Amino acid sequence: MRAELLMVGTELLLGETTDTNATYLARCLADLGIDLHYKSTVGDNWVRMTGALATALERSQIVIVSGGLGPTQDDLTREVVAAATGRTLVFDERAWEEITRLLRGRGRPITENNRRQAMLPAGAVRIPNPVGVAPGIWLDLNPRLVICLPGVPDELRAMMQETVMPRLRARTGASPLYSRVLRFRGIGESALETELMDLIERQSTPTIALYAGSGEVRIRLTCRAGSAEEAERLFAPVEQEIQKRVGDKLYASGTEPIEALVAKALTVQKATVAVAESCTGGLLGERLTSVPGASAYFLGGVLAYANDVKERLLGVDKETLKSHGAVSAEVALQMADGVRRTLGADWGLGITGIAGPGGGTETKPVGTVFIACASARGNRVVHHRFVGSRDMIRRRAALEALHLLYQALRDFDPA
Repeated sequence: MRAELLMVGTELLLGETTDTNATYLARCLADLGIDLHYKSTVGDNWVRMTGALATALERSQIVIVSGGLGPTQDDLTREVVAAATGRTLVFDERAWEEITRLLRGRGRPITENNRRQAMLPAGAVRIPNPVGVAPGIWLDLNPRLVICLPGVPDELRAMMQETVMPRLRARTGASPLYSRVLRFRGIGESALETELMDLIERQSTPTIALYAGSGEVRIRLTCRAGSAEEAERLFAPVEQEIQKRVGDKLYASGTEPIEALVAKALTVQKATVAVAESCTGGLLGERLTSVPGASAYFLGGVLAYANDVKERLLGVDKETLKSHGAVSAEVALQMADGVRRTLGADWGLGITGIAGPGGGTETKPVGTVFIACASARGNRVVHHRFVGSRDMIRRRAALEALHLLYQALRDFDPA
């Protein structure tokens, strides 16, 4: 069964709102085993919305519309669905009772335009909204199906989990899709494809897809199976062959961010970390503390932009600064070791670099960054030359610092 998403809202086209709903809905459909072939975004415009919905109904069996169910004049989804399917709008008394009850319970006034939210296309069934005012729409056009949900993420997700997914599961009965993501570093997308070309060319089940991530390359294995155990049996031989060929470049599986992998490794080893940042200005500490429970392994950090701060708080040698410069492998290592010793951590990370747009030289151009990792078990320093904007360089430096620590934790793991 083929599905399509129609995301409604001019704010999405203007870039004012990030469309997290499409990502969530795509995952839900994959979990249900429903193939998603198209995703469109359209502004709050009658003509364009009607055309987009008509196109979706021509080529897809299930169309999920997100947004446009509010009470104001630019919320057009109800009217567009009715017009595109040749139906009138009818007033749903039960929906209106629920809307007024919720508004009174929240101490909000009930206005005439709220009645618009109780209008449904003839023959449609109301989808209850457990956390908001706007009800959804379930319109069965057998064999096609139109599902309309609010654009507010919390409301959309609650309605999907409580009502839409159970109904879709009962309707389709399809085997769910399972995916396994393998993550690689130290090899480019083209080189990885070359190593696995014969596997990719003769792929069937599971399918093999390569795509570039942030500082890594990923392989997604996907199959349709009746259970997780069956999917595992299908994945196993393909994954083993991939590991046999490029296993030295494989550093993780799954979709967890690198900071979550670092957190797990630190927790398992009962180790702690502290950071000394210059050009990243706290981005590294922010990522490490974004994981719940970070207080168990993250002791603190020092933002050391000025050289005298590097000297006084981190113990960086003045002569080292003078002879090698603040942006150097030597200073990065002294920063990492200094913050480790000062805060009493098992691991220390130090970052120093030139994020730009000015400050670069012929020998140390903008994008030059040194990252060091220090511990009682060993030290290592890496030199990067990133390209891009100031923000891109800073974020890439923080990312690479996390990868450096993760690799060190794996290499020095006593287990």
